[in-house]
Amino acid sequence: MTEAVTTADIQLIQKILPHRYPFLLVDKVHSIDGYSSAVGIKNVTMNEPHFQGHFPGNPIMPGVTIVEAMAQTTAVMVGASLGLTDGNLLVYFMAIDDCKFRRKVVPGDVLEMHVETTRGKPGGKVWKFKGTAMVDGELAAEAAFTAMMDKQA
Repeated sequence: MTEAVTTADIQLIQKILPHRYPFLLVDKVHSIDGYSSAVGIKNVTMNEPHFQGHFPGNPIMPGVTIVEAMAQTTAVMVGASLGLTDGNLLVYFMAIDDCKFRRKVVPGDVLEMHVETTRGKPGGKVWKFKGTAMVDGELAAEAAFTAMMDKQA
């Protein structure tokens, strides 16, 4: 019997996700509870390329990258739980609903993405999730999203 994966470091994340710099937006995932829930961590640094233009002199992490970080967290959660560590997992957004941004995310912040599956099962391709992104216990963003998960040939 294989022991359940409860944490994914950057090495495991890179075995699951095809994303790489500058679009790998999760540094660690912990509290993985099967494919039900997990918490992703993104250390936000000034070295990220989007800060050059968003916005010069007032760097703010774009909202779409916060939602993408939540989605990457769910892909790591599902991939780790289902043993999909061959780098061939592809995840495609199908819908983003009820998305709200509540606070700026800036360099120096530690972004925590709390995600949970609302619909999906092993073998299924269409999954639904909801997530919140927190900084220092304060809500930064929230969204519900639907994704198709498929293995790359």
